[in-house]
Amino acid sequence: MSPSPTKPKGFLLINKPRGSTSFSLVRTLRRRLDVKKVGHAGTLDPFATGVMILLVGRDYTRLSDKFLTQDKEYIAKLHLGITTDSFDCDGAITEENDSVPTKEAVEEAITHFQGTVEQVPPMFSAKKVNGKKLYELARKGVEIERKAVSVEMKTKLLSYEYPYMEIKVSCSKGTYIRSIADDLGKKLGCGAHLCELTRTKAGSYTIEQCLDGSLLEDPNTDVAAHLREVPCASSNH
Repeated sequence: MSPSPTKPKGFLLINKPRGSTSFSLVRTLRRRLDVKKVGHAGTLDPFATGVMILLVGRDYTRLSDKFLTQDKEYIAKLHLGITTDSFDCDGAITEENDSVPTKEAVEEAITHFQGTVEQVPPMFSAKKVNGKKLYELARKGVEIERKAVSVEMKTKLLSYEYPYMEIKVSCSKGTYIRSIADDLGKKLGCGAHLCELTRTKAGSYTIEQCLDGSLLEDPNTDVAAHLREVPCASSNH
């Protein structure tokens, strides 16, 4: 009897397309490579794009924590004057305000989002409190008290033309960019929500190194050829 073919393994850098869910990419990759054990090292919301690390094979899904703890970098676009319940463009509008902050006010507000920042996790998040994911409660209209978490961030203003502001955020694990958007809106007194988000970097991996996520569905794309390996991922671990 001939030996069974070796299943592909490794990690895949994907530029997640806007509109697709993180799980849909995992499901597609599972089907394309015929590998049951496929996971990810950090999701992105459906409206977000950018670097996603998909893990293929048991040796790599076990390494998810190694990838999850890495620092991240984002380009975020904020819509000022409109607040939503989820702090992003997929949520319901809760408040509108027509005051227009000055460029100086925006620059001053950004100074509060540098270094160690105490951030309260948003209700629309996968964070668990007492065994319940916050978003499950939020969808039922329930809001509970959340403890602030210390995160590290460096925030830079890229452009401001009301009602839009674009920022670049370099941050530690567990930072919620949607919360930065909402908190900035509060600082400015006009409200804001996150309308576009691109993860440009995860650890040392950049968006330029990523395979376009839409190519996962393309039968002409040799997905396995794009898998990467790390020395520490062996079946001995």
